[in-house]
Amino acid sequence: MYMRLCVPMLLIAAGLYGQTRAEYVGGTEPSLAGGRGGVIDTGDRQYFAFYAKGGQVRVAYDRINLLEYGQKVDRRLIEAIVISPMFLLAKTRKHFLSLGYTDADGTQQALVFRVNKNGIRAALVILEARTGLRVQYQDPEARKAGKG
Repeated sequence: MYMRLCVPMLLIAAGLYGQTRAEYVGGTEPSLAGGRGGVIDTGDRQYFAFYAKGGQVRVAYDRINLLEYGQKVDRRLIEAIVISPMFLLAKTRKHFLSLGYTDADGTQQALVFRVNKNGIRAALVILEARTGLRVQYQDPEARKAGKG
């Protein structure tokens, strides 16, 4: 019972403080391994940050020059084979946030995250406000999901 109350309260608090769960998929950041789960933090007024066990990255908002959001739809083939053919009818959407930025040496860098769909709207709004950039949506479905 206690856990049922704590988990939703923690998720609400994370949203209020500009944090959302994410997975670093890849990019040019050598200190992070692909597939590393962690938290995107947009609560700091100067830096976008991703904190994961074993690594972190912080990027000044004024160095970010690209914000892109998109979705990838996958059929659940493995689940259909193992569990039930009904899973072939189901689709799963993966939500991706890509950031482009220049590092201290002036070199273009990139970060790609798979993000929690429940926290992406707030993160996109905060990123637009802090960077002064507009999010580029990969397709109409991504625009709908990102704008609500």
